[in-house]
Amino acid sequence: MEQQQFIGRDGVSAKRKQYFYPCTAHFYRDAPQLVRGSMQFVYDENGKQYTDFFAGVSVVACGHCNPAITARTIEQLQQLQHTSTVYLTQPGVDLAERLEQLLPGSLRRTFFVNSGSEANEGALLLARMHTGRKGFIALESGLHGRTNLTMSVTGLQMWRTDKYLDEDVTFIARPYDPELTLEEAGARSLKNLEHVLQEKGDHIAAMIVEPIQGNGGMIMPVSWYFREVKALLDQYGVLLIDDEIQTGYGRTGAMFAMEHFGVVPDIISMAKALGNGVPVAAFATTDEIAASLNRPSASTFGGNPVSAATALAVLDYIEGERLAERAAELGERLKRGLQQLQERYPALISDVRGTGLMLGAELAGSDAVPAAELTDDVLEEMKDRGYLIGKNGVNRNVLAFQPPLIVTAEDIDGMIKALNEVLLQASHPHRK
Repeated sequence: MEQQQFIGRDGVSAKRKQYFYPCTAHFYRDAPQLVRGSMQFVYDENGKQYTDFFAGVSVVACGHCNPAITARTIEQLQQLQHTSTVYLTQPGVDLAERLEQLLPGSLRRTFFVNSGSEANEGALLLARMHTGRKGFIALESGLHGRTNLTMSVTGLQMWRTDKYLDEDVTFIARPYDPELTLEEAGARSLKNLEHVLQEKGDHIAAMIVEPIQGNGGMIMPVSWYFREVKALLDQYGVLLIDDEIQTGYGRTGAMFAMEHFGVVPDIISMAKALGNGVPVAAFATTDEIAASLNRPSASTFGGNPVSAATALAVLDYIEGERLAERAAELGERLKRGLQQLQERYPALISDVRGTGLMLGAELAGSDAVPAAELTDDVLEEMKDRGYLIGKNGVNRNVLAFQPPLIVTAEDIDGMIKALNEVLLQASHPHRK
């Protein structure tokens, strides 16, 4: 077999345009070709180093190609790669047992799949089967997946691609509004929820939420919000599905972000960081609710030996290196740095929000440069300085900071220094 020919970034870009669907895009005008990764760094085809502050959209929490994890993945690959759940293998049951020790409350039954979309789809199906009801409640500007049902409960319009989505979904105001305090926005959202439950609570199977809306702009509700939500849902026998796809496994300073609110959900979905880049996802629940998923079901690749062995290595590393505590500490450092930049450039940064190493800085536009365009400019300039950061938000104008949890204080300080230079230039567009 011929060795793969190196075609360079222009060749990769040309093939991408020729063979990928047109919906597939990347962040940059001058995109680097990434060819190698090591912990918090990735490298392009010319050997340039980039410090990754996006972690493949909150995935590689333990760092790129972490040798402690990769070694165990390779070991399992060389022993047994795939059988499916119709055969007995140990890695999957060991992972389920390990998750039971980490999951909140009495959540202990786990169904393994491959992606966050699948995990949320399964959670929604489980809620319907357990309650015998069809409808769902979701928050505006949430993102839950790209399957038909998960897209139906997604409130971000840019991700609602299908024109024929499930119509049995009711959206309520999210607990955030730039014109309101978090207290006021939370109260308004709760009032919306109460009205929906009073009107058709006996038809609603579940409410699905992200404890912190990632793609919606790093939106974290007031501390009491989810406690009040859960109490209301319980009154009507409506389940709470906690979508921890982006927030799970230490990123916010807790193993699961819902812990910040003191709430135990009925069903929890997880993916991304659990595999540190290897596809593995799951939805978990109690014995009682799990008993309702009693018709034949399976996932061909879900919880396969390689993904399960990798996830076990990931959990060992997260706990052994105290990454949740590290995210809380370094997150404070990063947030302070961003807030100082906000004070320095109030005309450019309108808000800094989030917790742990899941933070967002919302950029304010102007007549000359709209906010989304400014955001793209900042990403481009930061990339040229060796830092990869993300973007999200309803208007795509929020800088997203979700680095690997093994990032260092020096990395954070260096990124803040570079961002200061970029914002200084943006505040004086004619200065070179």
